[in-house]
Parts: sequence; structure tokens; C-alpha cells
Amino acid sequence: MLIGLTGSIGIGKTTTAAMFRELGVPVYSADEAVHRLYRERAVPLIAEAFPGTVRDGAVDRGALAARVLGNPEALARLEAIVHPLVREEEAAFIEEARLSGATIAVLDIPLLFETGGEERVDHVVVVSARPEIQRRRVLARAGMTQEKLEGLLSRQMPDEEKRRRADFIVDTGNGMDAARADVRAIVAAFLQKPGN
Repeated sequence: MLIGLTGSIGIGKTTTAAMFRELGVPVYSADEAVHRLYRERAVPLIAEAFPGTVRDGAVDRGALAARVLGNPEALARLEAIVHPLVREEEAAFIEEARLSGATIAVLDIPLLFETGGEERVDHVVVVSARPEIQRRRVLARAGMTQEKLEGLLSRQMPDEEKRRRADFIVDTGNGMDAARADVRAIVAAFLQKPGN
């Protein structure tokens, strides 16, 4: 059973993914894959496409962001480099989970709906929280501004639309104990499905 886990910035998706891991569910993080690729396989490709964005053998995320934010053509060029590499790693993760005998595996993909990723999974879990909680969390991050937040949110499907399209919702706005209980209930529901 392949579960897609998604949610907007500041919602608590990373924390929720850790809750699945705590229950022994293998989790693939697209964000972690990108961070790894920015230190490894993507470095020469990005250096060629965006000269001056690699420092000390790794992609300088700040320099790269300055080159692509607000520039749809540059962003599309970056995505054409990174997305296929992320999908390769995802496929390797799925195969590894299958070979290990995992009944459930989670793909943690922030832009799952935006990239059509829901077609690759059996069910979608959306992590959600009220907008005021989300804004408070994100604006508390170092270097974050209202303008940056608005730019990030403009690239993401609105939370209410994600909730509408979800098979399951984990609401982190009700506290982490409640979210953990939601995750336990979701895993239990999948484990009880026929064929698992």
C-alpha cells in the first residue's frame, strides 16, 4: 500500500512523516532527496545550468533560490533537472520497501497534487492546520518574510482544496498528541485492509 503524504509549508508534514516512521512505516522524503541531490548527483548539472550557484562542491540553496524565484523559465529549467532524479530515487525506495516486505510505505511529497503525484499512490494523507497557525509557524522561521511566504504559498494548492481531495486528514492544529493518534488510526486502518 503506497500512501502519499502532503501538506503546505508550516503545516507539520515533516513532523507527521516522523510519526509514520516511529510506527515502523518506511518513508521517502522528496525534500530530503533534493537536499541530498544538491550535495551529490545534481551538483554538476545545476552548476552548468546556473553558473555561480555551486560552492564547495554543493549547491548553494540561497544563490539558486535567488536565480529561480520569480523567474518561471529558470524554475522550469531547474525542475527539469531535479524532478527526474527525485523520481529515480523514489522508484528505488519503493522497490526497497517492497523487497523488505513492508505492507505500507509513505511518499512524503510537498507538491503531490501540484505535480500529479496522487496518480502514483493508493491513498493520500493531507496534513493540515488552520491558516493562522500556519502563518505563525512559518513567519517564526529565520529569514522568513511575509513576501517570501506569499511567494511560497502561491506555488502551492490551497489547504482547503488539499483537504477536499484527501483520503485522510491529519490536523496538526489540534496538537501533536492528536496528530499522533490520527497517524496511528490511519496505519491501523491500512493494516486491516484485505490483502495486507
